[in-house]
Amino acid sequence: MSFQNPYFSGMGMGMMPQYPQPAQLAPQSQVVKVNGENGAKAYQIGANSSALLLDESGLMVWLVTSDGAGYKTVSPYDITPHKDTPVPDYGNLESRIKRLEDMMNGYSGNTAAARKNKPDDAAGKANDRHGQRGAEPAGDD
Repeated sequence: MSFQNPYFSGMGMGMMPQYPQPAQLAPQSQVVKVNGENGAKAYQIGANSSALLLDESGLMVWLVTSDGAGYKTVSPYDITPHKDTPVPDYGNLESRIKRLEDMMNGYSGNTAAARKNKPDDAAGKANDRHGQRGAEPAGDD
């Protein structure tokens, strides 16, 4: 005669029914805050460990590392708030280049009339040379 246990499934002793496990949450993280170098030096960490500590007294963080024997090294790092770089405006680039060219060429204005009234450098020099050749020095007659 065999005795049958209604709670025994026959799969072996010690088998427990499997229940659904709750979803695994991300490990907890925290920002450790200290006050100055003394606070960073006082922070306790284990051997072969490291920690990044936010200094409340200024814009810096402390990197605390330890070697296999547990000796700590505390290193300061400056931090600054991030600022987005402005996007360059290329829309008025052509007019800016033209203005710079005008300044380099000695034009006083940015208008076509001012450019037209300005004699060409080569033509102006040729006229000056022609005037010098044709002129006679003033002397006693």
